[in-house]
Amino acid sequence: MGMVMAAKLPSLNGLKVFECAARHMSFTKAASELNVTQTAVSHQVRRLEAELGIRLFHRIKERLELTASGQAYLQGVSLAFDQLRFSTEQLLEGCNNTTLTISTLATFAAKWLLPRLGSFRLEHPEIDIRISASTDLVDFVVGGADTAIRYGSGEWKGLHADWLMADEIFPVCSPKLLTGNHPLTSLDNLAYHTLLQVSGVTSNDWSIWLGAVGLPAHVTGGARLTFDLALMAVQAAIDGLGVCIGRRAYVEDDLRAGRLVAPFEKSVATNRAFYLVSPRDLANCAKVVALRSWLIDLIGRTEDGPTVRVGDLDNEAEVDDAALAIDVRTGR
Repeated sequence: MGMVMAAKLPSLNGLKVFECAARHMSFTKAASELNVTQTAVSHQVRRLEAELGIRLFHRIKERLELTASGQAYLQGVSLAFDQLRFSTEQLLEGCNNTTLTISTLATFAAKWLLPRLGSFRLEHPEIDIRISASTDLVDFVVGGADTAIRYGSGEWKGLHADWLMADEIFPVCSPKLLTGNHPLTSLDNLAYHTLLQVSGVTSNDWSIWLGAVGLPAHVTGGARLTFDLALMAVQAAIDGLGVCIGRRAYVEDDLRAGRLVAPFEKSVATNRAFYLVSPRDLANCAKVVALRSWLIDLIGRTEDGPTVRVGDLDNEAEVDDAALAIDVRTGR
C-alpha cells in the first residue's frame, strides 16, 4: 500500500478572501471588510479556484452562489479561521490582562514563594497575582495558568522551562531533639526517632540520604510517619514529632528562624531541580518575563547551592517526562 501524500495548502490569503466572500455572499462586502478593491477580491477567488482546480462560486448576474464543492469547502475553512481567531484572542487575552496566574506546589508556595512575594509586588504593582497551589497536574490549555513552578528534570516537550534552583536534601528537626535521652548528635540515635517522609515522587528521599551516609535504607527500630504534602512533614518536624528529610527550598526559612536545625552536616544534591515552566506562546509575555527576571535575580542573590553531590542517584523516583507535553507533574 503506497504512502498517502499530504495535500499542499493553497494560498492563505486566497482562503481568507474566499471565507469572507462566502460569509457575505458578496465580493463588494468582502472588499469593504478586507479594505481592498472588488477587483482584487474577484482576482483572489479566481486564483484560488485555479489553484484548486475546482469552481467554488456560481456567478449569476448580480449575485453569488456557492457550488456544492464550495459549500463543503466553506465548512472546513470557516472552522479553521474560527479556531485561528479563538486562539489569537486567547493568546492576546493571556498576555494583555494584568492578572498573572501562577500554579505552584503547595509546599513551595507556603515555605518559599509567599514569604518573598512582597518584593515582586513592590517592583510590579501593575500585575495582579493569583496563586493556584496544588499537587495536581497542570493543564495549560484549560487550567488557566500562565506559568507554573514545578520540580523535575526540566525537559518537557512543548513547554519553555527556566532553571530556578538546585535540589538538596538533608535531615531537619526541632532543636528540642538535640537534647534528651537519645539526642540527635550522632547518626546512631536516628534509630530512636520517627522519620518523617512524603509520599509520591520524593518518597525515597530518606533511602537516598541514608545510603549516602553509609546507613541501611531502613534504620533498625526507626518508625516512619508519611504525609501527602511536604508542608505537613516540615510542620511535624517543627512540632517535634520526628526528623524530616527536608529540601532546602522548603526548610531554609525555618532553619534561619531557628524553628528547625540540621543535626548532621551531610546533604545530598539530587538530579532534579525547581523550574519555572510556561507554554511557549506565553513565555515572552511581559508579566511572565517580569516574574522570571525577578525569580532568577532573587535566587541568584541568595542561592548557596548544594554542598555534596552523590553520583547520579539512580534510585530516585522518576517523573514521567513522556506525559509532559502539556501537563507538568508536581514534586509536591
